[in-house]
Amino acid sequence: MQKVKILLPIALFFMLALGFVLGSKFQYTNSPAGIGQSAAKNKLNTLLELIETEYVDQIETDSLVDDAVNAILAHLDPHSTYIPSSDQAELAENMKGNFVGIGVNFYMYKDSVAVISPLPKSPAQKAGILAGDRILYAGKTKLFGRKLPSDSLYAHLKGEVGSAIQLTLYRKSERRIFKTKLLRDRLPIKSVDVAVLVEPKIGYIKINRFAETTYAEFSRGLQKLKRQGATTLILDVRANGGGYLEMATQIADDFLKNGQKIVLLKNRKGPVEKTVATEKGSFESGKVLILQDENSASASEILAGAIQDNDRGLVIGRRSFGKGLVQRELPFDDGSAVRLTMARYYTPSGRSIQKSYKKGTADYENEFENRFANGELYNKDSIKIADSLKFKTPKGRIVYGGGGIVPDIFVPLSANKGDEQLVYIIEQTGLVSHFAFEQLDKHRNEYRNLNRNEFIKRVKGNGRLIRQFELNLQANGIDVDLRNNTAWVQRSIQAEMVRQLFGEEAYFQLILPFDPMVQAALRTQK
Repeated sequence: MQKVKILLPIALFFMLALGFVLGSKFQYTNSPAGIGQSAAKNKLNTLLELIETEYVDQIETDSLVDDAVNAILAHLDPHSTYIPSSDQAELAENMKGNFVGIGVNFYMYKDSVAVISPLPKSPAQKAGILAGDRILYAGKTKLFGRKLPSDSLYAHLKGEVGSAIQLTLYRKSERRIFKTKLLRDRLPIKSVDVAVLVEPKIGYIKINRFAETTYAEFSRGLQKLKRQGATTLILDVRANGGGYLEMATQIADDFLKNGQKIVLLKNRKGPVEKTVATEKGSFESGKVLILQDENSASASEILAGAIQDNDRGLVIGRRSFGKGLVQRELPFDDGSAVRLTMARYYTPSGRSIQKSYKKGTADYENEFENRFANGELYNKDSIKIADSLKFKTPKGRIVYGGGGIVPDIFVPLSANKGDEQLVYIIEQTGLVSHFAFEQLDKHRNEYRNLNRNEFIKRVKGNGRLIRQFELNLQANGIDVDLRNNTAWVQRSIQAEMVRQLFGEEAYFQLILPFDPMVQAALRTQK
């Protein structure tokens, strides 16, 4: 996804939404009719003016504009969207790769703000805040006993770089209340979760989105793994919905030889913008394996398509989402923005992997349920492939367009559909993370001096955790019997407890040996 900083008055939006031709810059000339004015555009502008000046009741026209914008974009494609100013700042911050705050992971536990963990090198960690601490006050604002929503809590903890905030905390393990003063700072939002060796000479990197800092994070992780002797790389883009196209092409460049195609963009006028690899590739000879699933989209698919179409490596997992449209973000003076589809992209073999959106946005976004129902998530033969969309790689391998990247090696969800659907639902709720915190909170002093291996040995095979987790799910409206999934439950809870105590790398080192896609990738190297 490309980003262009173009500021326009909100009154001009209708001109944009109704077909204003966009290039890398807005170009227009003076004319008696105004900037590109047409009868339709004049009609909309006149209507807004009449409502403001003549309508019987006082109306907030900004909300009318927002409604009209959304209605217009709904007639385009599912990825052309309007972002209100209230949401734009947070979305922009997330894609920029950093935010200003104190640096704590937290959630509302019962009626108080519980610290799950302070971020490394953050103001919170430097101030001595520990996992399990409760934040009672931010300045003079009471935070406990109010069940405040997360966005309200963030608003109290965020601020300008260098601004001071005094927190009042309760440390349960010591049964004391204390105050500490922190200076807010700029903190990273990681897009690369981890870079670790899963076996000697086989590295693993997990990318959760493609933000402004992704290539730099990826490059640091890759160089670390190379120093550790990695000659094969497993690149995991599962559940990665995309982001900036340039980040995906830079990563692909590291794997491909000079001149090999990465992606082709085509706009409504027909010209093709081609991105090819340069001479700077830092992993051109090592083996590459891409892990993807049904939630891998956009930039993730560009990366997977470039690897697959150049016969550079194997794609492992399930068919990707199927987003072959490229958006450009256009901000407005009031802080809102529109993401407008400007082009289609094509993989190096010339295929579009955009799935159909003719049945409407709701059907488009709920396709996971359709794939679940038709068996595609369990059987590769259930994937609907059109022979008319058949393409060939340079080595003659057959690849398909028209709805996602079909993997070279298929890895199903599970043989037991009911259990797998249950597991999927539970994983999406965040309840495992919250339950793990609560268990740690009850026994924090007991676990305080244990190293990772000692901790794992202490909690391994604890059947009590499964029953307590079932009760926890029931309290949250999920009435289930987990007896057929005891291994998964124990491993998930154990791994999440390890994450909260010892960090991301320890978490991944614990779960990757049991990951079916990772195991499928490792089998290709035997």
